[in-house]
Amino acid sequence: MKVFHLSWQGLLALLLCIAAAFLLPLIAPGTSDPIPPAVSALVFFLIVVSSILSQTTLPPAIAASILFIGAHEAAWLLLTGITGNEGAAQPSFFLLFAAAWLLAWRCVSLLADLKPSSTFARSLLHLVIPAIFGMWILIIWEAVTRGAGIPFILLPPPSAIGLRIIDSIPILAADVRQTILKAVLVGYVLGCASGFVVAILADRVGFLRRGLMPIGNLVSALPIIGVAPIMVMWFGFDWQSKAAVVVIMTFFPMLVNTVAGLAASGPMERDLMRTYASSYTQTLLKLRLPAAAPFIFNALKINSTLALIGAIVAEFFGTPIVGMGFRIAIEGGRMNVDMVWAEVAVAAVSGSVFYGVISLVERMTTFWHPSIRGE
Repeated sequence: MKVFHLSWQGLLALLLCIAAAFLLPLIAPGTSDPIPPAVSALVFFLIVVSSILSQTTLPPAIAASILFIGAHEAAWLLLTGITGNEGAAQPSFFLLFAAAWLLAWRCVSLLADLKPSSTFARSLLHLVIPAIFGMWILIIWEAVTRGAGIPFILLPPPSAIGLRIIDSIPILAADVRQTILKAVLVGYVLGCASGFVVAILADRVGFLRRGLMPIGNLVSALPIIGVAPIMVMWFGFDWQSKAAVVVIMTFFPMLVNTVAGLAASGPMERDLMRTYASSYTQTLLKLRLPAAAPFIFNALKINSTLALIGAIVAEFFGTPIVGMGFRIAIEGGRMNVDMVWAEVAVAAVSGSVFYGVISLVERMTTFWHPSIRGE
């Protein structure tokens, strides 16, 4: 009976743990608050036991749970120990952190190989795997900035950014309301809707299609920093000028993708609709638009990020004393880098949520498409 199932992550983590034992201590001698020996011993114990158990033929779900607990508990103890000792971490500290990261990698690999039978378990797994991956980006970021003593002005640790977000919720809420709830959403809806309508007209009228597509490629290449000042002069300093920039940025991606999608239906299907004496409107609604749905949603997802980028950059060229772009520019000039990172983090989360909502709607409405059924 096979008892061991070797994994290179577990073996390498064990070797790193052994190397760290020869390079003790974890913190430079003479620090005011060194890591207690009991905590260091517990970190070694967690990594060694998790590394050994990762080599056994335990059920993947149980092995992944053990690795998850061992890796994250060890990382937590190391981060707790480095607090107050920034810049005093020794090579053994980073070796142990690398070992914990390898165990987390093995955990994610085991979770990715699971094939749950229930829909809820599959959906939960699709959330857990990227959550662990993203969490370890922040954990490594925290360990490197604190352990190596990287200057705060260059790269603040995620914990400092999180505290700044908590302390600045009213300011961030006002910026989100100005930039996202006004400029981004209004510009996004107007740009995508107008691009879709013009694409239908261009599909129906040949000279529009031949004339608009080259112009679309030209306008898509226009730099935001050239368009934004013009929109500010035309529409003023408030959110309307930023919404106008978003309209320009989202109009042509929707136009190009929708025109390409309307041409995606095959000639046999169109011939069949003509055989049934279907009108242009019937063919459009029952054949061509459903076939173009993946292209349209692709444009919506692309525009969800373009709209946010366009609105934030446009605020650099004139805005009231509120807005995400305004705050980034002002706080960057004041060297308040934690506030700048807080705005960047909020923008990234908002953009991810926006993109995720569109992807969810796509799955719900195009469940019949082979690209969705295959998942």
